[in-house]
Amino acid sequence: MEKLSYQTLEKLGYDGYLLKDAPERVLQFGEGNFLRAFVDYFIDVLNEKTGFNSKVVLCQPIAPGLADMINEQEGLYTLFLRGFENGQKVNDKRVISCVSRCLNPYSEYETVLACAENPDLRFIACNTTEAGITYDPSCQFTDVPADSYPGKLTQFLYRRFEKFGKEAGKGFVILSCELIDNNGKELEKCVLSYAKQWNLGDEFLNWIKAENIFCSTLVDRIVTGYPRSEAAEICEELGYIDNIIDTGEVFGFWVIEGPDSLKKELPFEEAGLPVVICGDHKPYKQRKVRILNGAHTSFVLGAYLAGQDIVRNCMDDEVICGFMNKTIYDEIIPTLTLPAEELKSFAASVTERFKNPFIDHALLAISLNSTSKWKARVMPSLKGFVEKNHALPSCITASFAFYIAFYHGTTLTEDGLTAVRPAGDTYTVKDDKQILQFFYDHKDEDVAALTHSVCTNTEFWGEDLTAIEGFEAAVSGYLKDIEEKGAYAVMKECL
Repeated sequence: MEKLSYQTLEKLGYDGYLLKDAPERVLQFGEGNFLRAFVDYFIDVLNEKTGFNSKVVLCQPIAPGLADMINEQEGLYTLFLRGFENGQKVNDKRVISCVSRCLNPYSEYETVLACAENPDLRFIACNTTEAGITYDPSCQFTDVPADSYPGKLTQFLYRRFEKFGKEAGKGFVILSCELIDNNGKELEKCVLSYAKQWNLGDEFLNWIKAENIFCSTLVDRIVTGYPRSEAAEICEELGYIDNIIDTGEVFGFWVIEGPDSLKKELPFEEAGLPVVICGDHKPYKQRKVRILNGAHTSFVLGAYLAGQDIVRNCMDDEVICGFMNKTIYDEIIPTLTLPAEELKSFAASVTERFKNPFIDHALLAISLNSTSKWKARVMPSLKGFVEKNHALPSCITASFAFYIAFYHGTTLTEDGLTAVRPAGDTYTVKDDKQILQFFYDHKDEDVAALTHSVCTNTEFWGEDLTAIEGFEAAVSGYLKDIEEKGAYAVMKECL
């Protein structure tokens, strides 16, 4: 079999959409699975549906990367979006042709900077992981390249400024996809810090602010990446060798915070894509964190104690799925600000995503760092519900009891806190060391004392949860029931 290339596809009579030549209008820092299944997919569809006519030049942010493999395939790769949609199993295939090439700044630094001199370049997308957007003062302007991503970006912007600084409209729309709060604004802060540290001048600082739009964005798609166990079989079916096959879930949603003028420049709506350009991305972030992530955190620990191991199987259980849905529809959605129909539509998509037959999402994997997750994802819904109804939300309150029961371990090791499921099998609780130490220190307390210790731990929650009327007593009651009847029975009673 031949490697994937335009010529190979031509020989095979491929009749899908392909864009062979177009100006490089997008620079992307990051060549990994996520961006290729998300940003590059959206741009590929834009090219097909709206004549966006743009190629993406990729830049790997760290020295080891995929540049050679991407270039060997002329930027082409096969993307499979798989999952459960409208009650049906879906496995969509698309050859992505919007990528022109991939550069390695550690061996082709000048080639990367030369892209800044391309008058057609308008957009910069990035996902350099949560750790990528950091200001490291040890980076110098003379580094080839700067070690940090914001440092590299500042060097790139300065080359652009040198070339086009006198022309209006030659700055960039920068789409930050890292999973941190206000990612675009944080990136801009780092860039401005480097510009000041490196004494690049007030004119450059003013140009950064006036001519560039740093967009904070919310990204939502589970990307499962290269399907190692299936790759040989998939290539056999495709009729070509593709070393950078990518896979992800069907669901995808992108919120870009920016001015209305971006809707013309990036005609996602015209292409029928699930991308929203708006003045404030925060309500959408709140929706995702509280519904999708909050649902996970509120039911998985109880489901694990009830004997389940994988999210998908939980969705086939009437009681567990019912518990999750009651949590979402009755206790979380009423506390949110977006229109109810939008929230319910998103909630319906969450259930379908959790049913994805192509993803074995382990409950134990989701349980990692559940303390900070419960605080960020579930606690705001608890407080919002109490404030609105002057009563406790039963499922969310029970979920806190599941959390305590799950963390009730017996042995502390380097790996974590060892605990035992009711069925008799052991599991390891993983969280910050001081959190695991706390639960180990309180392992011999009775239900009431343990509940009190956890609720009053202000280091965990930022406040004393016993101040919420009736909460401590209700949690203690649920915890007693979990010990006596089991987590499954408690979920059933909540319905």
